[in-house]
Amino acid sequence: MSIEKVILVAGDDSLLIAETVSSCIDKAIGNQDRSLVLEELDENNYRAEKSSEFSVGLLVDAAQTPPFLTESRVVVGRHIGRFGTKEQIEPLLKYLNSPLPTTTLILVWEKGVEPAQQRLPSLPKSLAEAIEGAGGRIISSTVGRGKEADQWLEKRLNSSDIEIDRKAQAAIINQLGQDRTRAIALLALLETVFGPGAQLTINDVTPYLGEEGDVAPWDLTDAIDRGNTVKALESLRRLQGAGGRHPLAILSMLHSHYGQLLKLDGLEITSEKQVSDTLGVKGFPAKKILQRSQRFPSESIKRGISLVAAADLDLKGKTAWPAELVTEVLVARLCSLPKR
Repeated sequence: MSIEKVILVAGDDSLLIAETVSSCIDKAIGNQDRSLVLEELDENNYRAEKSSEFSVGLLVDAAQTPPFLTESRVVVGRHIGRFGTKEQIEPLLKYLNSPLPTTTLILVWEKGVEPAQQRLPSLPKSLAEAIEGAGGRIISSTVGRGKEADQWLEKRLNSSDIEIDRKAQAAIINQLGQDRTRAIALLALLETVFGPGAQLTINDVTPYLGEEGDVAPWDLTDAIDRGNTVKALESLRRLQGAGGRHPLAILSMLHSHYGQLLKLDGLEITSEKQVSDTLGVKGFPAKKILQRSQRFPSESIKRGISLVAAADLDLKGKTAWPAELVTEVLVARLCSLPKR
């Protein structure tokens, strides 16, 4: 099977990007000697001597180098996110106008690490067009969001070389939460331990699940709205644990949650459009806020705001309680607020 001579891999998860890049490299090398064919460069290679500036020209030089003792070369350019403007990538654009036919160039659109880039710039349109013009391909290596992400995980579980029964799959999905790409390492571990073709139950996979993964913020707020204290506390612990969210960030989220209801309280709001016009949100979020506003009486909304404000003072030193205890008590109290 042929492979494009220019590939750019982009995405929002480093583990998934690494897997995709590795697959592209293996496919491009084929049966050739890896030590002779492959050249990998990263941001450290892009620095000119005695300079802190990055230059994509050194990557272009590598791509223009003919093969030696092999039929072709594979050049991998990591941390291409260092070059976010047309001016910075001009040498690369010129190369893509007439790429060397013996080189497979694999570019990885990711942030630099030393010094760390705070934000990954958008992929320049000129680079995307040049890759397409060279007959190349841009691979979006991402699990997606919402249902798309759930489908990605289910597909990975079902396409594995081991068979995992429904209860075991449910346990994996619950344990990973938002950290779905952990399934890549988990499946590799299970295949190593049990061997290809093994049929696994929940008892087989449980010892290998690791810590609980992050969850979506709305898992917490939805559980609070339903008054499901057990689910809300579980979501809170995962947000603060695997999610790494500071207790003050949790309070900010909850303040916004009840603040939206407070803005609608007392108004004759009966449609999603009215919610959108008032709060500036659209689509499904507006629908959820409308349903919430119809479920909570004014007294509960005001009490919710008061509880969040009191917890904020507690976190800032009013009590000697640990921060985690403050947020847990707050969430339990919010779950008990009366509803219509």
